[in-house]
Amino acid sequence: MEHTEIGVVHTKIDRADPAAVAELAKYGVATVHEAMGRVGLMRPYLRPVYPKARMCGTAVTVLLQPGDNWMLHVAAEQIQDGDVVVAACTTESEDGFFGELLATSFRARGCAGLVIDGGVRDVTDLEGMDFPVFSRAVNAKGTVKATLGSVNVPVVCGNALVRPGDVVVADADGVVVVPRERAAEVAAASAAREANEEGKRAQFRAGKLGLDLYGMRGPLAELGLRYED
Repeated sequence: MEHTEIGVVHTKIDRADPAAVAELAKYGVATVHEAMGRVGLMRPYLRPVYPKARMCGTAVTVLLQPGDNWMLHVAAEQIQDGDVVVAACTTESEDGFFGELLATSFRARGCAGLVIDGGVRDVTDLEGMDFPVFSRAVNAKGTVKATLGSVNVPVVCGNALVRPGDVVVADADGVVVVPRERAAEVAAASAAREANEEGKRAQFRAGKLGLDLYGMRGPLAELGLRYED
């Protein structure tokens, strides 16, 4: 599959293991990103359209044409329970590709949310439905249905490569993509990182300084840091 394919819908995709997806859902974006080696983040302009929106699921990908949401309707048929729709565009566009009606359709298919490098609208309704959406913009401007794109091809969304079936985790800190074949490994690494951070948290609560916990004093002194009364 190539991300430049136009006019194709791939109906069979390999999704990440559901158990690994469920494990990844326990952790925040920052934890997953760090546990994976500080890779996989989408650009920070992709923001939740309402507070406390979060999601974790396997990607059904959509390649849109600017100002045209036809392929989102095509993608609805390919959604399975727990999927997240990830929509990119052939060129920058902030039109309102998605709103409450499409959210209703997606939810009926078991969709866990949407990440779109474009605009959305009906934000109050989306919040009322608690349908998580992360978007480039909020924009009331409507779209047409006139030009073919593709569904379930690799796309670049917010500068991150997303393949059908990869895991997408999103919360207030941003959006991170976990390659489907690494889902179990990254979930385990996230659990280990969380446990390690809890140990540090306990020491910070007890009053220990990061200077000592992380052994910073020696390197700072070597660089010439001095304390003066």
